Amino acid sequence: MVRRWCGLVSVLLVLTFLITACSQAPATRVNPAKAPAWSSGLTPLPQEIVVKVGMKQVVSDAGILIGMAKGYYQDLGIKIEPVQFNTGQEMINQLAAGQLDVGATVTASGLLNAMSRDIPVKIVADKGINVPGQGYYRLVIRKDLAGKIEDFSDLRGKKIAVVGTASLDEICLDRVLAKGGLTVNDIDMQVIRAFPDMLVSLGNKSIDAAMVIEPFVTQGIARGFVDPWKDPSEYDPEAQIALLVYGTSMTTRPDVANRFMTAYVKSMRDYNDAFFKNKNKGEIIAILCRYSVIKDPELYEKMFPTGLNPDGYLRMQGIAADLAWYKARGLLKSEIQLEDAVDNKYVDFAVQTLGAYQ
Repeated sequence: MVRRWCGLVSVLLVLTFLITACSQAPATRVNPAKAPAWSSGLTPLPQEIVVKVGMKQVVSDAGILIGMAKGYYQDLGIKIEPVQFNTGQEMINQLAAGQLDVGATVTASGLLNAMSRDIPVKIVADKGINVPGQGYYRLVIRKDLAGKIEDFSDLRGKKIAVVGTASLDEICLDRVLAKGGLTVNDIDMQVIRAFPDMLVSLGNKSIDAAMVIEPFVTQGIARGFVDPWKDPSEYDPEAQIALLVYGTSMTTRPDVANRFMTAYVKSMRDYNDAFFKNKNKGEIIAILCRYSVIKDPELYEKMFPTGLNPDGYLRMQGIAADLAWYKARGLLKSEIQLEDAVDNKYVDFAVQTLGAYQ
């Protein structure tokens, strides 16, 4: 009986030791995967994180779409959940509330006013610029007016369409007009909310010109009623057409934010390799046909290409000029400086991780 009791005590002591030792052992990673070969040693997040991205899945979203298709975000422990919005303001509201993580958008007074309320929403990376001589977002005119509207001053009194006011579209038009000593008060500015509708209006001659983005520039030229007119490098060389914005849920989670940006910059480098170095171009066009709203591969060979900085950085002069435009028109509810609007540290991290683009 004594031997059996002693044996039982010994077993209990061994079990107690094992339980204590196990409780003191370090926790294991939920995602113990190694760093992917392309990430220069950057390891995945311990657990997969869903990142909600507001975008329209246009070509300038290539930094997101290519990374989704090639698994760059997944490699670093991020699952992208695309979210569509009817209006830019709706996207901005959700970014500010932390209900949306990332926004692929354009400059707008609503975005800057969200920042001015001390909400940690930041412009963090390029998402679209005009390539000199190949501007993808530009003023086009009716082809039958090409011989009559030759100089900027010839735009006086013309019906010119934009998709919205107090945002990128009016800003860019304002700069076109300024080259001819004009303002929007010197023209008949029309608001047409959709680019396809602008083509219809140009085709039936109900407007004279419009601020249009690709692929609608190329489509209008192909149909014979649009003239691309002057290149944006002549009137708005520093324009930052589209932006990547981090919401509060990203700016408060630097590990997620940095990994997202690293995958984003890697994707933009693939885009640049394809469209400006002719490297794996067929593969990238196939990805964009699958994931973007432009499904015709031939269009990618004809369109003016969207410019995307392969190192991710924004055109700071362009954003500074946008801020000055909003301030001059009293569209900002409080004072906001360039350093309040833009945060380059995430792109800095990505470039430090990947190295500068060659």
